[in-house]
Amino acid sequence: MATSSNPYANIGFEDFRRMAQDSSLSKYEKIGFPDSYRASHEHAIFADICGKLTNLRQTRRAVLDIGPGCSDLPVMLLDLCGRQGHEVHLMDSAEMLALLPDGQGVAKHAALFPNCPDFVQANQGRFDVVLCYSVLHYILVDTAFFRFLDTSLSLLAPGGQMLIGDIPNVSKRKRFFSSETGTRFHQAFMQTADLPEVHHHRIEHDQIDDAVVMALVQRARAAGFDAYVVPQDAALPMANRREDILITRP
Repeated sequence: MATSSNPYANIGFEDFRRMAQDSSLSKYEKIGFPDSYRASHEHAIFADICGKLTNLRQTRRAVLDIGPGCSDLPVMLLDLCGRQGHEVHLMDSAEMLALLPDGQGVAKHAALFPNCPDFVQANQGRFDVVLCYSVLHYILVDTAFFRFLDTSLSLLAPGGQMLIGDIPNVSKRKRFFSSETGTRFHQAFMQTADLPEVHHHRIEHDQIDDAVVMALVQRARAAGFDAYVVPQDAALPMANRREDILITRP
C-alpha cells in the first residue's frame, strides 16, 4: 500500500499509558500521530466534530469523551463545554488524564472503556454526547468491537448523539489509492513515480474495513438507534482514507 510504515500500528491502552509519560514525545506523538498530521489541523478537526455533534451547541448537557488523549482537541472540547455549561466526563489512563486541565464540571475517570462496570451502571441513558475520536482502531487491540458499541449505546440519553470518529477504513483507503487522485497523492507523498500497490480482494488482518464499519452501523440500528457512515470534511488531513460513524438515539 501507498504510505510509509506506521510506528503506531497494533498498539493499545498500555502503550499509550507509557507514551503519556515519555517526555521525548510531543503531545501529538503521545496519541499516535506525527506532528504534521495534527499540529495545524486540530481546529478544523474540532469544527468537523461540532458540526456532527450538534448537541454540543446546546446548554447544560452531559458529555463523555472516551479516549481523549492529551492534544489540543480535548482542551478545545473542555473550553466549549465550560462556555455551554456542560458536565463533561473524560475516560482514559490516569497518565493521559493527568496531562489535561482540571475544571469545574469536569470529571476524570481512569479506566479502559468498556471495562468500567461501576461507571457504566451509574450512567445508563444519561449522556447527550458521547465522543470517541481516533480510538476505534486501538479498541481492536484491547477489547471487542460489539461490546464497546453496545456499552456505549447504553449510555446515550433520548436524543443523544455518539460520534465514532476518524476511523481508518482500509477499504476506503484502497478505493482512494486506486483512483487517479490517490495515485498522484501517493507519488507526491512518497516522492516516487511508482504506482501505489493495492490488493482489493486481500483480507487485511487486524484492520478495520467496510465489513466492520457496516456491521457496527447495522448493530446500532438493530438495537433501535439511527446510525450513519458520514464523511469527514475534505480539508482534514486523512479525510481521503478515514470516515466517521454518527449514531443517535431517537
